[in-house]
Amino acid sequence: MNITLQDISKVFGSRVLFDGVTMTFNAGNRYGLTGPNGAGKSTLLKIIMGEEPPSSGTVSLPDRVGMLRQNIEPFRDFDVIDVVIMGNKRLWDAMQERDRLYEGEMTDEVGMRLGDLEGIIAEENGYTAEADAEVLLQGMAVPDEYTNLKMKEIPTDIQFKVLLCQALFGEPQALLLDEPTNHLDMDSIRWLEEFLHNYQGVLIVISHDRHFLNAVTTHIADIDYDTIIDYPGNYDDMVMQKTAIRDQAVREVKSKEKKAAQLREFIAKFGAGTRASQVQSRKKEMQKIQPQELKKSNIERPYIRFIPTEKAPGKVVLKAENISKGYEGEEVIRNASLEVHRGDKIGIIGPNGLGKSTLVKMLAGWLEPDSGKVELGHGARIAYLPQDHRDLIDKHTDLSAFDWLKSRQEDVYDQDVRSVMGKLLFSGDDAFKKVKTLSGGETARLLLAEMMLLDHNALILDEPNNHLDLEAVSALSWGLDEYKGTVIVVSHDRDLIETVAKKLIIFNKDGIEFYNGPYAEYMESKAKV
Repeated sequence: MNITLQDISKVFGSRVLFDGVTMTFNAGNRYGLTGPNGAGKSTLLKIIMGEEPPSSGTVSLPDRVGMLRQNIEPFRDFDVIDVVIMGNKRLWDAMQERDRLYEGEMTDEVGMRLGDLEGIIAEENGYTAEADAEVLLQGMAVPDEYTNLKMKEIPTDIQFKVLLCQALFGEPQALLLDEPTNHLDMDSIRWLEEFLHNYQGVLIVISHDRHFLNAVTTHIADIDYDTIIDYPGNYDDMVMQKTAIRDQAVREVKSKEKKAAQLREFIAKFGAGTRASQVQSRKKEMQKIQPQELKKSNIERPYIRFIPTEKAPGKVVLKAENISKGYEGEEVIRNASLEVHRGDKIGIIGPNGLGKSTLVKMLAGWLEPDSGKVELGHGARIAYLPQDHRDLIDKHTDLSAFDWLKSRQEDVYDQDVRSVMGKLLFSGDDAFKKVKTLSGGETARLLLAEMMLLDHNALILDEPNNHLDLEAVSALSWGLDEYKGTVIVVSHDRDLIETVAKKLIIFNKDGIEFYNGPYAEYMESKAKV
């Protein structure tokens, strides 16, 4: 069954997200919902689910829709397995009512109702529900020992995996997934891709993972020009089509402008002369070809380029010898040793919770190892971007983005600050927004702007693509690939890792593995084992 939008509009104050959109999302198709941060992607999913009203218009959708929830609070006191089964509301409600009735007095009326409920549970495959839920949890690499724990008793990133399993559970006729690859490692992302390839309903997915969108989608629904445009193909196909259409429109406008200028010149030259009929003909022609102003696209591409300091470091930029680190008696990193050489581009990959962030914090000098040592090489200057932006920026400050950025580098000129902010899309008054009012995406771009201003010859970035839209992630990948210094980057984004990394550090349950080659080559070597 399809999802149909009829004349949907959404307006916030004077800002129009989309206006009069009529569109059908067809079963069997997998749609990527794209547009920059703030374009209204998440808002549209909430409108479809009835969680937010449109300014005008109506939505029709199937009876059973799976939606990825972003709020874990309502589920904290429930068992993991039950949270997954809640994805089928009809089944969950029937099971809950049945359990309540069995606790009370048994009457003929109650007996008849229990019969009805058992019928519903059978229809909804309730007698295999736990086994079906466990298959999804295993696919998401949720450890078996978590299955019967309360949500509040398991790590936060695993809780989000459980909510994704909830959305997938119960054979939904439609799936709405907002950033499903957040909190997933690469193996889980590949499992999700395979699941979605086999899914027969209508899928609408938002993701900043370009590789994932290219692998999964059959269509792109792009929010732009105050509407939603359906492009056949995956994300890269959409970019090519959209660029070609825009270029053609620009050429047509320029052609009309040129023709109009020629007509105006003729009219001005012969308007008072003997060619009155020809002048009138040219005037009518001008009215017909009057070029219309092109609507502005909301795609904005940041320009990210990191310039290393002129003084190059020695051959060894960083050296770690037998470093270990633990928390609350549990060792996360054990006797790890590595050397990072000048010009290395290293990608760090692996499941969450195994110590990737701990390692880069120690390499960046933000965390002391419990044993062993980390040494900075001669002339090495490191700029570090943590995964948690609160480690770098106080969101309670009253400073503007401009003033905060200027305070981060001594003797920097105002025009240099404005220049780098413009490249990161802080144009006009946006540069003077209070830091505490910035969105997650704006904060991420501000911290990247800081890295562009700082003196460095080595960059360490921990999940830098968090909160960035597709355009910004692509710009970041390009900037890191072009960087003439040394890069260490932690990411689950395969496109970024494949673009940037020439060496890998792989975290797995057996420890840390080093691979002297790019990601594609590493995956080939794994396939041969």
